[in-house]
Amino acid sequence: MSRQVEMVSLEELVPGFHIYRKFKELWNFADIEKEMDRMEVNSDHKGYGAFRLFLCLLVQFMEDLSDRELETYIQGNNHAKWLCSFSLVEKTPDHSVFGNARRRVGTKRLATIFNILRDQLKAKGYMNEIFTFIDASHLISKATLWKERDEAIKEKYEKLNNEIIPKFTKDKQANFGCKGGNKFWYGFKKHASVDMQSGMINKVAITKASIIDSKGMKHVTPTSGAVYADKGYCDKNAKAAAAKRNLHLAAMKKTT
Repeated sequence: MSRQVEMVSLEELVPGFHIYRKFKELWNFADIEKEMDRMEVNSDHKGYGAFRLFLCLLVQFMEDLSDRELETYIQGNNHAKWLCSFSLVEKTPDHSVFGNARRRVGTKRLATIFNILRDQLKAKGYMNEIFTFIDASHLISKATLWKERDEAIKEKYEKLNNEIIPKFTKDKQANFGCKGGNKFWYGFKKHASVDMQSGMINKVAITKASIIDSKGMKHVTPTSGAVYADKGYCDKNAKAAAAKRNLHLAAMKKTT
């Protein structure tokens, strides 16, 4: 009995309406590839290349996968193989590769990549910075602080606060934050600006948890237009940040 052999390409297996194909049509990844090429010198990427591993990490973010789940997903999903530039029968990375790739990309290079893609969206009219919404939210650290608390007690400190905690914790940038007068956490604060036309994130910045919202505004202001925010931005810090870029500050006024 003879076997029937059918020739098929990976390109044919990805339908035109698939979201991965739309991503490739929307963004020009050539600029990202150039940025990732700078990582290739003296780098160990197991032969996969920095750019392809970045695409794997992009899939991981979009699909909300762990490193082990990402390994399995790319192995068995032809759409993911296509987006990450693997052939149909090519060996794909195991989970141990992704953590190292993530560390080598780093936060600074990731910010550069984000800005490149954001600027492409602006150039195509998806974002226009006419109306921008700014807000801040908490990022809770996974540290339990029990060990730090015990060490502070041994040193005769009665409690941990932002003055004391740097003496005992390894992460000198994290500290305690408070929002609304009754919501406390240990970690950081995320400041973000969102283009109100598209709902897309324009800028993101991370500060210590103790930095008040209005003081973090300067890190995420748009280049033009009006800025909308809650009453936490109705102070001199927000007004100064808006004035520096000649923005119209439309923050909610505090009740008197």
